[in-house]
Amino acid sequence: MSDALAYVIAGLLLVQAVLRAKSALRGRVRERSLWGAFAALAASWLARTEPGRNLLNSFGVPDLAYLVKHVLAILGICVLLKYVTAVYRTADDAARVRRSVRISAIVHRVATRASLVTVGVMAAVFLIGLDDPDTSTVFFLARHAGEPELAVYMGLFYLYTAAAAAVCAVQWGGAVSQAPMRSLKIGLRMMSVSMVLAVLYAVLRIGYLILITVHPVSDSFAIKQEAVTDTILYATFLLYGLGAIAPASHAAGVRYRTLRSLRDLHPLWRDLALTAPQVVRHRPSQLLGNTKLSAPVNRLRDLFGHDDSPTRRLGRYVTEIRDVIYELRRHAPEGLVDWARRQAELDGAQGSDADITAEAYWIRGAKIELAEREAGLPAPFPFGAGDDLAEEIPHLRAVAAVYGRIGPVSASENRGGPSSPIAAMTT
Repeated sequence: MSDALAYVIAGLLLVQAVLRAKSALRGRVRERSLWGAFAALAASWLARTEPGRNLLNSFGVPDLAYLVKHVLAILGICVLLKYVTAVYRTADDAARVRRSVRISAIVHRVATRASLVTVGVMAAVFLIGLDDPDTSTVFFLARHAGEPELAVYMGLFYLYTAAAAAVCAVQWGGAVSQAPMRSLKIGLRMMSVSMVLAVLYAVLRIGYLILITVHPVSDSFAIKQEAVTDTILYATFLLYGLGAIAPASHAAGVRYRTLRSLRDLHPLWRDLALTAPQVVRHRPSQLLGNTKLSAPVNRLRDLFGHDDSPTRRLGRYVTEIRDVIYELRRHAPEGLVDWARRQAELDGAQGSDADITAEAYWIRGAKIELAEREAGLPAPFPFGAGDDLAEEIPHLRAVAAVYGRIGPVSASENRGGPSSPIAAMTT
């Protein structure tokens, strides 16, 4: 059970490390610090598992897995504290940096220097000071109970952990009210509570450490103590891991909606971009000619190429659709709007759907006129949802759906016969 929970916690931390790997490589020091914290803490939890212990202990040093686990935890805590301090120091106004941030900065400076000393002293005590472990028990504290060196070794670890966790709890708890998103508020609350539990864990362990140094305890007491503190430790990192993922869930939702909008707009964008390629920034992909693979390959290249993020790509799609429509207006006759509205009426569209359907027909008809008429003054275009992307994107998605449904408009439908409305308006 303990290994299963350790793997779950390590998995949560590794997911965060993987998701932040790109920003760590390209970002500032604080992005690299956050990535380092997740990676180090995940490795620390993997060292806690039975396979991890067996692997590390196979190097011939008794209980080496415990030393590695503790050193990785200190490294993770140190860089996490560095990240927290950097974030809240830059977030606050320089003229009125919060007192808690100033204190955190001091703690971080001390902790950074102290981490090297702490690791050095712990390693020296572990390798030189501690006696051979009592292998009749699986608990590290019980293996060296009564040894003063154990109090030094674990006391340094718990004090370091408690101080850093207290700083993180204060910063994350104080930032909840300023968080702009609900998911971020939830994540900050969860992480703040997790750090409070980390302080509680360290305090309980320090108390137990003092007790076993001065007085032996029964096996049943030791087992109960380990069960209680391990439960707190699992809860600490589960809350921390889930809390760190909570804000990412909002970003994942935004990314999903953006990709869905790109998928829906792509047919309209591609058709218009091929109609007036001189207007768009990046021309649609046209690989593989007319083969069966050309459509899916070109679609993937269009949907995932050129721009550095889906959000920017979506903004470009919307802008280029409107730019091509403006180019079409320079070639379209004035009566095209009335023809498009008549077509929407014949389709049975009503209300807002009538305008959306008419806009789709207008675009279809204007494509024919582009090749037939010289450029002039822009024709009327009483459609659209304004300049706000939040309104324009769903509007264009609806237009794209109708545009795909009605199919191309032939020249005869648009201009060719006496029964054509547009023909009557232009003769």
